[in-house]
Amino acid sequence: MATVILVRHGRSTANATGLLAGRAVGVSLDQIGRDQAALAGERLAPVPLVGVVSSPLERCLQTAQLILDRQTGAPYAPIDPDLTECDYGQWQGRMLSDLTTEDLWPVVQSQPSAVVFPGGESMAAMQARSVAAIRRHDAAFESEHGPGAVWAAVSHGDIIKSILADALGMHLDLFQRINVGPASISIVRYGPSRPSVYASNTDGGDLSWLSNGIHSDDAPVGGGAGQKAP
Repeated sequence: MATVILVRHGRSTANATGLLAGRAVGVSLDQIGRDQAALAGERLAPVPLVGVVSSPLERCLQTAQLILDRQTGAPYAPIDPDLTECDYGQWQGRMLSDLTTEDLWPVVQSQPSAVVFPGGESMAAMQARSVAAIRRHDAAFESEHGPGAVWAAVSHGDIIKSILADALGMHLDLFQRINVGPASISIVRYGPSRPSVYASNTDGGDLSWLSNGIHSDDAPVGGGAGQKAP
């Protein structure tokens, strides 16, 4: 299959103030977030992406554009609502410091699979739709561009954490063990027998080794020699 680069949006104005933005409109990157997203674009500049799929929310679209601006080609750049933020329902627009006092908060921390946000979405449904979207796009890019294709998906923290948990074979109840920082880059390849996670939550480092794609699906015994630079 192809290789997907999971990119969280850069820091938003809501992130900076501790507000749970959810799907609220008009939440954009702050200056730190723009700088973070620009750095992600620089890191990905040597990698010829065949596509950059984005959540429809503004902070993701801004991040995706800063990645596209550094690409020498013109990657396919669709918007996919299935990669949008979790619907936090009545929690949306509230301060995280206030939400920690809710009875549901410890359940979110320890048993996410049982969480249904009041007036919103369950975390299990969030994971199901986002994983299905990633696998759907991945299969389409592989079909069109071959198994060496590399593409990016720009989305949100909980969305990417749930995708990584699925790729790692982790139960959703363990996904809070995964951290995904603003504008961080994670790398997953869906092989014929299992997904492989090549990176998680990185915010620095050379990614030029991805320019030729990843072609091996078997895990090397002993860890192998790593990926070759172009």
